[in-house]
Amino acid sequence: MKLATILLLTTLLLSACGNSAARSARRAPKGAATAAAVQPEPKQYTYRVKASYPHSTKAYTQGLLWHDGQLWEGTGQHGESVVQTLDLETGRSHEMARLPRSEFGEGIAILGGELFQLTWQSNTVHVYRLTDSGLEKVRDHRYPGEGWGLTTDGEKLYMSDGSANLYTVDPTTFRREKRVTVTWRGEAVPYLNELEWIDGRIWANVYTTDQVVIIDPATGRVEGVVDLAGLLPAGEHTPTTDVLNGIAWDPDSKRLFVTGKNWSKLFEIEIIEQ
Repeated sequence: MKLATILLLTTLLLSACGNSAARSARRAPKGAATAAAVQPEPKQYTYRVKASYPHSTKAYTQGLLWHDGQLWEGTGQHGESVVQTLDLETGRSHEMARLPRSEFGEGIAILGGELFQLTWQSNTVHVYRLTDSGLEKVRDHRYPGEGWGLTTDGEKLYMSDGSANLYTVDPTTFRREKRVTVTWRGEAVPYLNELEWIDGRIWANVYTTDQVVIIDPATGRVEGVVDLAGLLPAGEHTPTTDVLNGIAWDPDSKRLFVTGKNWSKLFEIEIIEQ
């Protein structure tokens, strides 16, 4: 499905349901269409599956990352939100932290020896210190609005809230320092979800779609669209299978991993320009 159609359908969906993402999405400024006309056309990518691994169908994936040879996952749902490490080959998980039943876990990021875990509507990020034995809770920070995706460039954090905005965040105070609106051909792209920093760009799942957008973090401009339609075979779908969500990048081995909410598989993929 083309991103133009996705943007239209997403806008209609958000407007119909009155979701907070619709309320917080920003319209492209006047003249954006003219500016977009002189910008390079976003690249279009498809994919090739290099390997597949087992993934728990009970894991409602909200955040996924690779750190020091280990795959980490943050999950959502009230009463089921955890931070856990995954054994890639077996899919077995090791729980490292669990949220109270009142909180719904969202994106995670690791920076400076600390793991940050967003919550959806509790306006709280939990911060844990990485230790030899696991995670040690060290502090919480409050933030306005919803928490969706989180990633880092190694110095700052970058956060999404379900709108078309990305926020640059100070990891010490969790205060927002900058906001950019993500645009595709001059049109705002709402429903930005799980985030991953890859080679100077932010990759973001677009919630409710099979698309990942590649974003210039300085300008918010979408430079590429990865279409992952059909990634999870139809035979693997169950009544609890939810949408694509979860991007992890292994910078040492240049491996790209993706999965979805309650998916039975986690995939290592290669993207191919069309």
